[in-house]
Parts: sequence; structure tokens; C-alpha cells
Amino acid sequence: MNYNFRQIEAKWQQYWTKNQTFKVENDSDKPKFYALSMFPYPSGAGLHVGHPLGYIACDIYARYKRHKGYNVLHPMGYDSFGLPAEQYAIQTGQHPAITTETNIKRYREQLDQLGFSFDWSREVRTSSPRYYKWTQWVFIQLFNSWYNNQTDKAEPIEHLTAIFEKEGNKGVNASCDDDTPVFLASEWNGFSEKQKQQVLLKYRLTYLADAEVNWCPALGTVLANDEIVNGVSERGGHTVIRKKMTQWMMRITAYAQRLLDGLDTIDWPQPLKDSQTNWIGRSEGASAIFKVIPTAPSNGESHQIEVFTTRPDTIFGASFMTLAPEHELVAKITTPAQKSEIDAYVEATSKRSERERMADVKTISGAFTGAYAEHPFTKAPIPIWIGDYVLANYGTGAVMAVPCGDQRDYDFAKHFDIDIPNIFDGVDISEEAFADKANTLIANSDFLNGLAYKEATRKVIEELEKIGQGQGKINYRLRDAVFSRQRYWGEPFPVYYDADGMPQMIAEEHLPLELPEVEKYLPTETGEPPLGNATDWAWNTEANKVVANELIDHKTVFPLELNTMPGWAGSSQYFNRYMDPHNAAAIYSREAIDYWQDVDLYIGGSEHATGHLLYSRFWQKFLFDRGVAPKDEFAKKLINQGMITGTSAFVQRINFEVDYVKSKSTVIGQTFGSNIFLSATNKIKEDIVIDKSELLKLDNSFQGLIEKIEQENNLEISRVRFDKIHVDISLLEGTSDSLNEEAFKKWRPEFNDAILLKENDGTFKVQREIEKMSKSKYNVVNPDQICEDYGADSLRLYEMFLGPLEQSKPWNTAGITGVHGFLKKLWKLYPAVDDSEPTPDNLKTLHKTIKKVEEDIENFSFNTSVSTFMICVNELTAQKCTSKAILEPLAILVSPYAPHIAEELWEIMGHTGSIANVSFPKLEVKYLVESTKAYPISFNGKMRFKLELPLDMAKADIEAAVMAHEQTAKYLDGRTPKKVIVVPGKIVNVVG
Repeated sequence: MNYNFRQIEAKWQQYWTKNQTFKVENDSDKPKFYALSMFPYPSGAGLHVGHPLGYIACDIYARYKRHKGYNVLHPMGYDSFGLPAEQYAIQTGQHPAITTETNIKRYREQLDQLGFSFDWSREVRTSSPRYYKWTQWVFIQLFNSWYNNQTDKAEPIEHLTAIFEKEGNKGVNASCDDDTPVFLASEWNGFSEKQKQQVLLKYRLTYLADAEVNWCPALGTVLANDEIVNGVSERGGHTVIRKKMTQWMMRITAYAQRLLDGLDTIDWPQPLKDSQTNWIGRSEGASAIFKVIPTAPSNGESHQIEVFTTRPDTIFGASFMTLAPEHELVAKITTPAQKSEIDAYVEATSKRSERERMADVKTISGAFTGAYAEHPFTKAPIPIWIGDYVLANYGTGAVMAVPCGDQRDYDFAKHFDIDIPNIFDGVDISEEAFADKANTLIANSDFLNGLAYKEATRKVIEELEKIGQGQGKINYRLRDAVFSRQRYWGEPFPVYYDADGMPQMIAEEHLPLELPEVEKYLPTETGEPPLGNATDWAWNTEANKVVANELIDHKTVFPLELNTMPGWAGSSQYFNRYMDPHNAAAIYSREAIDYWQDVDLYIGGSEHATGHLLYSRFWQKFLFDRGVAPKDEFAKKLINQGMITGTSAFVQRINFEVDYVKSKSTVIGQTFGSNIFLSATNKIKEDIVIDKSELLKLDNSFQGLIEKIEQENNLEISRVRFDKIHVDISLLEGTSDSLNEEAFKKWRPEFNDAILLKENDGTFKVQREIEKMSKSKYNVVNPDQICEDYGADSLRLYEMFLGPLEQSKPWNTAGITGVHGFLKKLWKLYPAVDDSEPTPDNLKTLHKTIKKVEEDIENFSFNTSVSTFMICVNELTAQKCTSKAILEPLAILVSPYAPHIAEELWEIMGHTGSIANVSFPKLEVKYLVESTKAYPISFNGKMRFKLELPLDMAKADIEAAVMAHEQTAKYLDGRTPKKVIVVPGKIVNVVG
């Protein structure tokens, strides 16, 4: 009987579907277990072999828990809103829903062939109106809530308005905008409805605000920080600039401390916890206010700059201030003489992402505004600069620069020849700043002289509060989240705008507000988002339905919001919706959420640490506050699976960065692109930015090229950037690393005029790298072919066998033959199965396997389980085991890992129905207790043979048994031993 894996796997996949083997109910006498894998975005490329790694691990654990008697919820769905489908719609005109449906069908085929035990009856799709109805519902709840710092939770907005009506807001301790006005009850009651709504927007947990965002002109939308890589869009590699736009925001900052505290209550990987901790960025210090000194001619307007500092003890060392280029005061305080320089710097900075600016610690750049601020204590004028190392969205967007105590400020001051006063007693700052606050003793600082860090900090805060120019403060790096995207393919906001332009929510009973049809998926000619192309996108408040735009009268028909929600909206509560996915009356029933409570095991990638995983915790805490969810953390345990990597090929393209263009004013960090490519054996190996002078020291062969480009373009190159461009391996000459130049130039139109700097032998070599599998890196391996050649069970076992779940490991298709051979060997044990009594060796092999496999699964050490199975099958084969008493439990042990073959073997042994819910074999330790010992028998210290003896045999009896053995007589050869050394349970040594 041959192991026909194709037939077996197709048979059992059909069986599971027909019998709904893994469908689960929301009530059971069994204990519950909720195992969840992060749901995928259904891309057009389908799955590659790296994608299923986490799914397989989660499926093994889910199947194991069923065997252990749990009622297991193990659902799957699709995060089906996304930019790729929209970009395809822009290119082809095909509706994103059609593309998404096609892609989902492909994903479902691939997931089914891998034998996952998903409860497909609970499938969700974030792009389905039945699903995003509840995303819109959560948005409305957020809009109708505020954060009460006193009770430390979200509360209905009606509670806040009741307070305003009776007391005003002076005594309200809430999370709100910094510029929220203070008013009395009488003033509130006298406000117009529009004024009241404007005030409430400063408290709501989702609100409208002008915010600095990452704007990608090519994609026509705002991008989140995690959608930008090396200063360009992750999707397409397009330029991203900083731009101020009116956006919907989520007041996640209200939950900053709770998000930090909650990390101590969940079993998540420490590196991921560290990422969230650093992202939230709690710091203690003081806020200080510096008044801007008016410049002539003055329009009578006064300004002040608030800074947050963790080192208020160094305030007397402040010799300049630096504002973020985007800071709202920059345009107001810049003098006419400095305006052109400031404008050029601001424009250049807008082309760099926040992450790029934070990561660039080498470049020193800035511009002087011409304005000065007054020191709070000395009253001395302090120059105000702008610099791209200060971010508008971090702190107040301004820093009090103390060059003697901060290296970046020190380097900035040295570069621009700014004064560096020394305020540290007995410290030399001629070469570098002094940042050791533990050993700080303050000097040259008036009332702080002679004080150490802690005492000086306390004293400064006290004095700042006395003069009304500061206070002690806890600050968070976390900023409120931008929640708007200028896309079509996303959740519509359930919002219309009244006659005063104020946002109003569509009543819950009229949800979902569905996406309209549009002719074009690009922004409108007037720059509005794609929904601006819809002809029927207005809300009739009498009929409570969408009507034609031409009917807008601002009386009963009003314009709807044109933005859509971001990608993380739909994924921020999907885990709860799985508990009751078909409920049309509520996001989920109380019975369902009370039964399942939370996710017991969540498996997914660490790349979501400061995106999905942070936003989901925020939404969960909010739903908990409002009594919708019973837990304020959604997942007890999280595991980040590692990556399966592939071998990619790439070339390096040379780009040039200039700080000064001879025909223009100063321009910082402008990139001057080229189509020049570098062969692999050149000295430059990394994807880096390097100063021109350093490059020429490293390799002076670039001298002529650089001089030629500078002369032709009338510019001076400051730095050279080497960008990695991945190439399809089909462009290589056979199996070599040599690039086919003709094929390369035809491959992408922009490479038609490429210049290839070749090797001395005239070839152009690519570089190779082991990295994350990705369609964009041309290094993916399709699981369909693996399943066709070796079967899904082989793929499942091999992915687990590659190494520890959390680690990255390279893919090698040739290695799968080993596990496939194991399955064939396993199969050969079963045709002769019978009711014979198991031998002691059979039982020992089985129970040590049970023990190891159970320990491995509980510890998520799936790779060592596969090794254990191989050892077990080898031993049972050697023992010629045919006993059903051994082979039945073995099939159950294998079932979580290789479910198809396990089902077939179960049926071969005469069982009907699925193996999926059969009880896990029980370990009987008695079979692991050793009753005999294989003693090494040595002669004069040299081991000659082994003798199996009972472990409880007496010392004298051991000696007698050894002396009576025929091998002993052979090695003594008639001699009488001088003595026999016996160590019970260990060794026997005959000295003779």
C-alpha cells in the first residue's frame, strides 16, 4: 500500500469541509480556548512559503487543545481593505471589490490545501459592509466619548456636557487639546451650538484637527509611519512629504499610561513590549515657557515657546532654541532678512519622513530665524533656530538647546558657531558635551549653584511655577493617531457636515454607510479624495439615506465625509467580532463575549508592534471602559513567529545628495538621482549614505564621475547614497551572478539608459542576500508546487523542523525530502497493524514520545517535536512494532502536525469519524522507569562489552554475573583478576 499523499489530502480536506469538523459553538461544558493567527491582506501574489509559518504553529496548538478536551475557537478571515487593490483599480479601472474577491478566492484555495483547522463559518472580511458596519459603530462610540483623568477611563460625552452646564470646565480633569479655553457654566450655556461643538471636539476621543501628516502625492494619500521605508512609500517607493491637513484623529494619548501599565499584565514577547514602551516614550521633567522678543516692526502680537525638558536643572546652559521646521511659530517670528533661507529649509525638510530625520544622526543642518527668545531667569536674548532633528509631533516641537549637556546640541552649536556656556562644576567640555546627570554638580547657574541633579531639578520647577513660566510634567512621545486616508478602498466615515460645517454622526440604526460607486479612483481635479468623484454622496437627514450631491441644501441634505478610515481600523476589533460574526443587531452578544472573553493565543509578526498591536490594545481598553468588552487586554499570550527567508539578488544604484546648488539658495538633503549601477565586487557593499570625501578616501575611482556630474549640473555633491535595487533572477546569465545587460535594460523602462560600472573582465555582478521573502524582492517560493510535489503534511512538518518558531530561518526546498521520507516511513508501520500486545520497548518508545511531544507543544518548541517523531518511528520500525495499542496513540500525536496522514491512518485502524477530537494520549511514567542497566564491562580501564543487568541487582550478584559471562573468560584468557570494581548502576572494571 503506497503513500498516495495527493489522494489522501484531497479526501480529508473534502471531509472536513462537508462535515464542518472544526465548527465551534459559543457554549460548551468544555473549557474554552481561543487560538488566533493574524488575518492576512489578500494580495494578488497569493501565499508564499513564508506566510504559513505562524498559521501552521497556531493550527498545531489549536488541534492539540482539541485533543486535550477544549472547545477551541480557531477562526480565519481577511484584512481586505488595502492600497494595492486601489492602485490596481487606478491602473485598470477594475473595482477593488472585484480584485479583492479574486484574491480571497486564491488565498482560500491555498489555505485549504494546507489542512488548517479553521472554523470558516466565522470568516470576516473587513471590506464587507456587514463587517465595517461595526467599525463605523466603534468610531461613533469614540466620537461620543471623552477621557476623564479623574476616573481614569472613557465616559459618555453627555456626562461632560452636564458638567459644563453646571460648573463650566475649570474643574474638569480631562484629556483634551492644549489650546482648550477655560469657561464658566454661564459662558457655556451662552455659547451657540457651533461653539459648543467646537469645544467638544477638543475633548472627544476622535476629533478633527489640523495635523502634520506624511503625504504621498503619487499615491494621493496620507501614509502612517510604518508605511514609509527609507523616506519613501513602502508601496511603490514614492516620495513622501510632510504636509499639514485637516484630519480625523484618535486620542490614543489619553491611554498612554494605561497602555504602558497593561504590558505588565500580558504574556507578550519582551522585545515587542520594549518597542511599545519606547514608542509611547514616557519621560519626566518640566515644561518651560520662553517669551519671544518682539522684532520691529511689531504688529502687537506676542508669542511664546513652550519646551519640555527632562533636564530642567540645565536651564542656565541654554544658549539657543531650536524649533521643528513645521512649528506654527516659524512663519510668524522669522525676520524678513532670514525668510528666503528659512523657506528653503522648510521645503527641503518636508521631503524627509520623521523616521528618516530621526535616524540621520550624522547630518547637521539648520537655519536661523532672526528672532530671539527671552530666558525665563536671566532675561538674556537667546537665538531661535530651526532644525530637522526636532519633530513637530514630539513634545512641543521645540527644544531648549543646552550644548554643554547634550551632544547633538553641542555639535549643532559647534557647526554654527553658537556660544556653549559651561554650567557643570569642574567638567571639561572643550571636546564633547557632558551628559552624566548622576555626577552632575551645577555651576554658573544663579540659585542652582552647587546643587546636584535631583535637587536642582526640584528647585527649577519650583521657581518656574513661581514666575508662571513652567511646571513639572510627565511627557509621552506617543502622539494622537491620524485616522484619515485620502483613499477610496477603505471604511467610509459615518459622518456628514451640517450647515455650520460641524461633523455629525449618522444614527447607528442606519449603519452601515456603504462605499459609493465612482468613475475614477484618483483624487478629484480640485484635490479632494476619491470619494469626491461620487455623484451620490450626500446624506438626507429626513429620509436617513444617501442621495445625490445635487440635492445638498444644508437644511435636510448635507455633504458626507470624503476621507476613509486607515488600514488599521478594521483590524482593531476583528478578534472580538469572530466571537459572534453574524450578529446583525450588535457588535457581538453579551453571551458570546462573556464566554470567549479574550484571545488565549495570538500568533503574528513583530512588524505590527507599534501599529495594529498598539491600536488594538487602545480600542480594547476603550471598549472595556464603555462596558462593551469584559477585558481591557484582548490577548493573553502573543508569539511573534520568525521569518522564512529567501535568497535574493540586487544591484546598487548611485544617487547623489546636495546641500548647496550653485544656481539656487541653500537646499538641505536634496537628492540628485542617477541611473548609474555598481557591480558587486566594488568596495562599497552596504545600502548606505556616505560623505563625498569619505567615499573618495575609500575608493578614488569615483573622482572623475563625481566631478563630471558636478560640472554638468552646476552643483556640488555633498553625499553619495547607494540604493539597493532588487532584480529578478531570470535576468542573470544561467546560474551565475552575472547580469544580462540587455535583459536588465528591457526589464524596466527607466533602466533603458542605465550605466553599468562593470568588473575588469567586462561582466556586471549582482550581490546576493538572504532576506525576507517578498514579491518585490523576487525571492518567493510558491507553496502550491511544494504541496504538489511533497504534500501539505510534508510542508507543515518541514516549516516546523526548520528551527525555533521565533527565529528566522532560510528556506531550502531540497531539505523537505527528509520529512517527506519520514512520512513514508511512518506510513509503512500501519498496513500490518494488529491487536498484538506491545513489548516493553514499544511502550517505552511510545511514552517517551508522548512526554517529549507534549512538553514541546506546551513550550511551542515544534521543531524538536519533529525530531522526536523521527526517532520514535525509527525505533518502532527497528522493533518491528505492529501493535494497535502503540500505533493508535502515535497517530494522535502526529495529528496536530500532519493531520491528513493521521486521519487516514486512523481510518486504516478501523475508526470512523475524524481523529481531530480524540483524546490526547496519557503519559504513563511507569513505562519510562528503567528496570535494567547496560553496564559497560571494562578490563584494566578499557571497555570491552556491555551486559544488561537488573538495576536492583546486588553488588556481589553483579560481580558474579560478569565473571560467569563467556566474554569475560575470553578477555581474561585464563588469568585470575586481581580485583573486580563494581559501581552499581554505573560501571564494572576487571583489574587483572
